[in-house]
Amino acid sequence: MDLNKVMIIGRLTRDPELRATPSGVNVCQIGVATSYVYTNQATGQKVEQTEFHNVVLWRKLGEIVHQYLKKGNQIYIEGRLQTRTWDGKDGQKKNRTEIIADNMIMLGGKSGTGSTPAYQGSTSSPSAPRPAAAMAPAADLSQPAPTEELPTIQQGEDINVEDIPF
Repeated sequence: MDLNKVMIIGRLTRDPELRATPSGVNVCQIGVATSYVYTNQATGQKVEQTEFHNVVLWRKLGEIVHQYLKKGNQIYIEGRLQTRTWDGKDGQKKNRTEIIADNMIMLGGKSGTGSTPAYQGSTSSPSAPRPAAAMAPAADLSQPAPTEELPTIQQGEDINVEDIPF
């Protein structure tokens, strides 16, 4: 069994770039910086190491990132690694390793407001035939959840599929 899974939390290094493929599918590219802080054993000083990631978001997920985020916003990305290879204009082989995002959550808020954006979502890359998930607002925990009366099933009764609440 193989696993290709990436999860990062970082900040956008540039504004999202939205383009469309010749077939009309939207694709968004972003740069995300992640930092790791450790203490140097020899000097005892804290050292910050920053990694830069290229991220590709397809379809609706890319549209949402382009619409709501800009350079400096914090983001959670979940996806897979993919390396593309091509011949450059100078004849040299070029490589680029990217994260193909399957899920994204906007973190933090608009600068100065302290509020958290209320949307998260996921979509699929062109190689995965899953449909894009609809964006749903985050739950408002300050209000009590609406109560819904669930059907009860007595022991000995036949279970009907329509009685299952999900």
